[in-house]
Amino acid sequence: MYKKLSKTLLASSMAAALLLAGCGGQDSAEKSNAAPKKDDPNEEVTLTFWDENAGPQRTPIWEELIKRFEEENPNIDVEYVGLPKDSAKTKYDAAIAANDTPDVGSVQTSWLPEFSLRDALLPLDSYFEGWDQKDKINAGAIDFNKDIVNDNKLYGIPYTQNLDILWVRPDWFKEKGTKIPETWDEFFTAIEEQTDKANNRYGYTIRGGAGGSFQLQRLMYAYSGEEEYIKDGKSTINSPEHAEFLKKYFALYKEYTPKSDITNGYKEMIAGFDTGAVAMVQHNIGSFGEHSEALEPDQFQAIPLPKTPDGKYVAEGGNTIGVSIFKDTEHPEAAWKFTSFLNSKESQSYWNQEVGQIPTNADVLEEAWVKESPHIQTAFKVYDDPNTILYKPPFYLPEYRSILDSTVDSGTQAVLSGKMSVEDFLDEWATAVEEAQKKYDEHFKK
Repeated sequence: MYKKLSKTLLASSMAAALLLAGCGGQDSAEKSNAAPKKDDPNEEVTLTFWDENAGPQRTPIWEELIKRFEEENPNIDVEYVGLPKDSAKTKYDAAIAANDTPDVGSVQTSWLPEFSLRDALLPLDSYFEGWDQKDKINAGAIDFNKDIVNDNKLYGIPYTQNLDILWVRPDWFKEKGTKIPETWDEFFTAIEEQTDKANNRYGYTIRGGAGGSFQLQRLMYAYSGEEEYIKDGKSTINSPEHAEFLKKYFALYKEYTPKSDITNGYKEMIAGFDTGAVAMVQHNIGSFGEHSEALEPDQFQAIPLPKTPDGKYVAEGGNTIGVSIFKDTEHPEAAWKFTSFLNSKESQSYWNQEVGQIPTNADVLEEAWVKESPHIQTAFKVYDDPNTILYKPPFYLPEYRSILDSTVDSGTQAVLSGKMSVEDFLDEWATAVEEAQKKYDEHFKK
């Protein structure tokens, strides 16, 4: 059983939510924890910063933080480059292959193992240990980021934590007398009751396009209650419980969800909810910003994913995003100054309040906006529950992310279009994971 998040721990380090067992490994000969290179403090410096989820809601937030940083550090200019969420990983991959990486970037936790194995990132251990604010950052998140990479070094400082939930239209639910779902049976019933195709209203929307794999597996494990992603070299992806769930879930397509779901990505899915086309959407607390701009406060509500039949919440561990410095930067000290600035109390408070996610800086957790945000309190409700299960994805597998992006996303579309059975889809997914695990064991656990 993995450790849980409690509000008490949140106030100190939130370690319980993120302390998951990681992989051991060999130290890379090319990397070390040598003393940081010294920059000339008076030198005029230009840094490039890549945002992995750019758009009209988040780009202005980063631009404001960059403005504040440049005012405090007039000799450092930060050039912002916004990458669309669905293509950001591909852009980073191409930059690493071409040795043309940014100085600093917002990097998803699941990318760290691959990027570190490709020798693209700068170890931050010595910088972090010398930082007078290091004890403010969630120790569990820091340890998790070390555990999932092969050399157990620190390659990213997490500035935000997330949780998958359901967003519902409480006004519509009240109008029809539909119960806010707490169980999976109630979830499927609510979708049917909220569907009114004559008025172009659907009960739910499925993310069949890019990035849907992450949401899909979080739903599957929330339904099954399975605690392990891989057991003795075998993946639990194709368990009978997951097949049972997906048959019900994919059967919703076109009957109770829009036809366009088969290609819809994040933006289209969220737009369906925000424009009044669907009554319920699965995403995470981070889409709060979009909902709050498009809807009135009484028109959207965050609720936990339903509990398992035996009454347990299930969530994915390590659901964070961090700031990383790329190894080829010519200005490591300036890059660290910017990285630490983004993880300060003021910066984390501003970013997370605007986006609607959970900060990792303990000082921010005491602020009024955190305690007064219903969607964040929903996340705490899940993490506080003593029976909550945190399953562990195999982030340490170099192929993990590519399996989700290629095998799973395309497989989802094949099932929705009737070209593949649920069983074949899950077997293909499980086989890909098991083969990746076997290769990992052969290379790193000799």
